[in-house]
Amino acid sequence: MKILLLTTLLLQSMLFASFSANIIDAVTLAPIKGATINDSVLSVTSDINGSFSINSLEKPLHVKACGYRPYKITDESSDKVLKLEPLVVKALYLSFWHTSNQSPKLRDILKIIDETEVNTVVVDVKNEYGHTSFKTSFEQANSYGADKSIINRNIKEFMSLLKAKNIYTIARIVTFKDELQATNNVDYAIKNKDGSLWRNKDNMAWVDPFDVRAHNYAISIAQEAAKVGFDEINFDYIRFPAKEGLHFSKESTQENRVKAISDFLILAQKRLKKYGVFISADTYGNICWTKDDNNIGQTISSMEPHVDYLAPMLYPSGFVSGSFLFKNPSNHPHAVIYRSIKNIEDRIDSKRVRPWLQYFKDYAHERRHYREFEVKEQIRATQEINTNGWMMWSPSSRYHMEYFIKDKSL
Repeated sequence: MKILLLTTLLLQSMLFASFSANIIDAVTLAPIKGATINDSVLSVTSDINGSFSINSLEKPLHVKACGYRPYKITDESSDKVLKLEPLVVKALYLSFWHTSNQSPKLRDILKIIDETEVNTVVVDVKNEYGHTSFKTSFEQANSYGADKSIINRNIKEFMSLLKAKNIYTIARIVTFKDELQATNNVDYAIKNKDGSLWRNKDNMAWVDPFDVRAHNYAISIAQEAAKVGFDEINFDYIRFPAKEGLHFSKESTQENRVKAISDFLILAQKRLKKYGVFISADTYGNICWTKDDNNIGQTISSMEPHVDYLAPMLYPSGFVSGSFLFKNPSNHPHAVIYRSIKNIEDRIDSKRVRPWLQYFKDYAHERRHYREFEVKEQIRATQEINTNGWMMWSPSSRYHMEYFIKDKSL
């Protein structure tokens, strides 16, 4: 019996290999505390000296720290000092219909990145209709026709191009607004009180955020994005519809809604862990100003523990007249961004906040065009409040290079 026990312990010890190292900032050489190092199951954090030790035979191991690029420890790695490259994200959004390798909009964005401080692209991987921009191996989605509008025919070439330019890549996944999934799974689609399929003003159906099948579906597509090499997964429409009188599988109370969104993020963390990707979640802008969930399941305090970055959509046009004591908030782009993030500093470190900024004409107040002044004022606010950068939302993915030339006065 003792021999069997000793043999078992010996075999177990052979299954694991200890790897220890120190993690430092590649620029300042300062130790990085709180970085996470993980394989598909295990996870440890670096201490105040940046030191860690993990017992695992898996490779690669992934190293993540907010404000830095992801790092991989491979079979060839022998360094005992791991230098993480600091990164403040400055991102342009590339919409679904422009994600091909031959896209003129992609070419324009790459030129802006070559000649300015922009360093990141947010790429639509799954849109609100439910289509994926490249062919995935997720057969459930493909059986619904998610692959029928493939825009990118060579995702490997696409990712290689971006990586060659050291571009940080973010995959945007539209989560619960999903026409294809909802119409093919009416049993867990959101319904009207009479039991009929509900559609929003865009005539799009949604799946029920309470249902774990909807969770698994979106995360499966996120895994496909992680597999091809995206650095970060950005979940959009990770909420309940802002609409009363709908029927869900559970009672739509604040407690239930908040738990459903948290449960989704917890599951996403678990299933995406082995890929080493960062996770971000988009929220309404007014999440920065309310303590309740706005009837959509989103609060700073409930989402913060389960994401690397929170991405409030702080479009000045999205705030009603009178917000911030301004008749027209869209006329005050700096104040809207700065004050909103300042207001949540007690709940989340601003270095883990990366807002979406407005790059489109004001639709709510004076129809003001958002040009160089307005764009730079929003960017200036993120710099002053020390966020993890910004993501610029242009529905058409059209941008002007001169807007992103660094202002030497900042």
